[in-house]
Amino acid sequence: MTNNSLFQKSNASRLMELGKLAPDTFKAFIAFDRLALAEGLIPKRTKELIAVAIAHVTGCPYCIEAHVTAAKKLEASKEEIQEAIMVATALKAGSALAHGLNGLNAYDGAEEDYDLYSRSNMLRFKEFGALNPETFKSFNKFDMEAMKPGLISRKDKELMAIAVAHVTGCAYCIELHTKKAKELDISMEEITEAIFVATALKAGSASP
Repeated sequence: MTNNSLFQKSNASRLMELGKLAPDTFKAFIAFDRLALAEGLIPKRTKELIAVAIAHVTGCPYCIEAHVTAAKKLEASKEEIQEAIMVATALKAGSALAHGLNGLNAYDGAEEDYDLYSRSNMLRFKEFGALNPETFKSFNKFDMEAMKPGLISRKDKELMAIAVAHVTGCAYCIELHTKKAKELDISMEEITEAIFVATALKAGSASP
């Protein structure tokens, strides 16, 4: 019987073929990936939890398995993995809602030229509450629960949120969570490290 699965665990071993087909580029990526996930201002364990969150946004099953396994080896608990996944879920859902601000503008059909990513668009969030109050309220409650400190600290969740926001490409989310990180005295160097984890995971999800 033919196996029709497009994702088999054994397929991961074929990554080395990329090294033969484009050796210099492959070596450069592997070196970058290792540096991005290495111990820095953000501990390696935290970076792996950030990677777990991002992998659940890119949807790469190989990345999910690799980084959950790596986080487990660094003694991250199943509960912490779940918290990271919930942050990813909140950010991915949040980016859809935030992009809905652009949807409101498109629906209104403004004829004049306007900035598609204007900060002033944020003022329209209240319209979601008016159009669908119960669902909007429910999402906000979930988002607050996902981002509140638990086994993973508020600081680490904000770094996670920034990283995920750079993968979803939501400009509103990037600005919001960078501001929250600054309020928590998270340095630009730490934020940059989180962004490089996001960069490595987004690139890594393309290679399988």
